[in-house]
Amino acid sequence: DRYQIGSAVFEVTQPRVTCYRVGLRMNEPRMPALLTSSGRPGFYFRVLQEGAVGAGDEIVKVGEAKERMTVAEINALLYSPNHARDRLERALRIEALSPGWRSSFEALLHSQTSGNAGLVPEAAAHPAAPGFRPLAPTAIDQESEDVLSLTMQSQDGQPLQTALPGQYVVLRLQRTTGGPPLFRSYSLSGPLSTERYRISVKIEPNGAAGTHLREHVRVGDALDVSSPRGSFILQSGERPVVLLSAGIGATPVLAMLHALAAARSTRQVLWIHAARDRRHHPFAAEVRRLVLALTHGRSYVCYSRPGSGDKMGEDFDATGHLSRPVFDEAGVPREADVYLCGPTRFMAEMKEALATLGVAPRRIHVELFNGSESRTPGVISGAARAPHPLKDDANTGPLVSFARSGIAAHWNASAYRSILELAEACDVPVRWSCRTGVCHSCESGLVSGAVVYGPEPLESPADGNLLACCSQPIRDVVVDL
Repeated sequence: DRYQIGSAVFEVTQPRVTCYRVGLRMNEPRMPALLTSSGRPGFYFRVLQEGAVGAGDEIVKVGEAKERMTVAEINALLYSPNHARDRLERALRIEALSPGWRSSFEALLHSQTSGNAGLVPEAAAHPAAPGFRPLAPTAIDQESEDVLSLTMQSQDGQPLQTALPGQYVVLRLQRTTGGPPLFRSYSLSGPLSTERYRISVKIEPNGAAGTHLREHVRVGDALDVSSPRGSFILQSGERPVVLLSAGIGATPVLAMLHALAAARSTRQVLWIHAARDRRHHPFAAEVRRLVLALTHGRSYVCYSRPGSGDKMGEDFDATGHLSRPVFDEAGVPREADVYLCGPTRFMAEMKEALATLGVAPRRIHVELFNGSESRTPGVISGAARAPHPLKDDANTGPLVSFARSGIAAHWNASAYRSILELAEACDVPVRWSCRTGVCHSCESGLVSGAVVYGPEPLESPADGNLLACCSQPIRDVVVDL
């Protein structure tokens, strides 16, 4: 509907989206869920004609669309469990519908998974079955001075779940008998396969997991490995592809390069990598072979401190650090899909350089090894703090492990109302908005374990995911945060 108020003209575009702040204002934490489930959340206007609006101005209806649904109907179609196909198609015929709600309904219309595809954040858009299965290393290879690859196969002969290029697995490492397990996420770095997975690990001087794998794991040993997960995946299409990485950040984009080569892709593919020198440059020969297998494949390697025996034009193409001038030299296409992975500072610098080049933000896909980017609407962010264990951990109750952050803490029901609150106490990066199981912004992967909900969400998350804002563990859990 369209309305004139004063000399301005407005158009109704979508239901109002409630967040936690309405609960604060009303002193009722459940208010976002209550408003949304009531079917009377309010609505948003689009300004069609600017003008003066004053108190007491008459509100006059001046038009309506050919295809119409009530605000309550649109609201229920997104937030309630019933997403009837005919009603989704009808909603999408409403020209005034806002782009955000339109994309949510399109996602629901094409969804083939459980849960609410219209609300699930990108980070949790590819759920995987919880749990671990034993895999045995069949090969352990030294890729460079500080990178080790483990190729693993199932011990029971059953096929492995096919990964998407760019996804990762979680390893559960038992370093001491009876001690707490260590959880680490590692990108799959090899070709797609139902027979074997390959992970590649950087051995840090004080890295507990990498050191354990190097010193104690041998061919034939059993390792507990999760199903592949993650949303940093190669998208189909015809656009040019830029695979941009530094150091161990090469692992997920290497899997993408394998997939492109295996498919004999005719897309333009540019591999750009930064390393210290040849000794610290993993997968160099493997990448050269894969790039040569592509019809339109190119590579550009930058060494920050090349060794005396490193050869320009053979081992690397430029000295220094990757930058906008290097992108110009390498010929990065502005219209490319860019897949970016590496240290946090490196990725921030690369996103800035790509922006100055004119690459659209939606074309820059980023993988963060240590957790995800926080989303905390309305909260003024202070100095970033690294995830850390609880200071007052009682060492009793279910153990909640945040796999991406490498942090674990015991659940204390008297101190925390949800897994989200426990994550916040440990400064684990989190996403949230409603905090009552409405918006699904906090939906994350449930790597293993089980939870209950209080309050109950309006719609359950996808199988293999949880809603951190209103869930509580009933036994040890591993969460993909």
